[in-house]
Amino acid sequence: MSRPDAAGTELFDRQAVLEGERLLLRPYRSEDYAALFAVASDPLIWEVHPAHDRWKEPVFRAFMADAMEKGGTLVAIDRASGEIVGSSRFQGLDAARSQVEIGWTFLARKCWGGAYNREMKRLMLAQAFTGVQRVVFHIGADNIRSRKACEAIGGRLTDETDVVERGGAMVLHVIYEITRDSFASGPLA
Repeated sequence: MSRPDAAGTELFDRQAVLEGERLLLRPYRSEDYAALFAVASDPLIWEVHPAHDRWKEPVFRAFMADAMEKGGTLVAIDRASGEIVGSSRFQGLDAARSQVEIGWTFLARKCWGGAYNREMKRLMLAQAFTGVQRVVFHIGADNIRSRKACEAIGGRLTDETDVVERGGAMVLHVIYEITRDSFASGPLA
């Protein structure tokens, strides 16, 4: 089932259940909050992120309230253990530009090292490309960890940028893209 974008156009289902070898991705539910916060409460996850205080409960609560309001958030469940190990979102679905943003991703440190992130993004990209031609990733310019991870999955740095307000400061974000064509022949194919 697809969900309408802001203009009412159905492009693809942002709340699909996606299954890989390591991960099951499914829509976030409010009862997932405690398990997800247990993962997110690790300050090292956020140390290079523009929202470096997201490990604090009030900040994370606002983050997840936004996720519930906007939809498109998937929790990542480790298939071997059944534990929630992170989440990611589809957001900013734009029918006119045939694009969606994937982001707001975080994973438990035990899942760092590439395999889990690659699988999560491969599943999400495959889902997105059933309805759009382009996926974008807005990444804090100084967030080298996320930039390298995006490049490892085939993200191409564009000349586009945006500036986002974070805690009273303006933070520059760079924009990476993966197109349907590059995904079909890229490192996640």
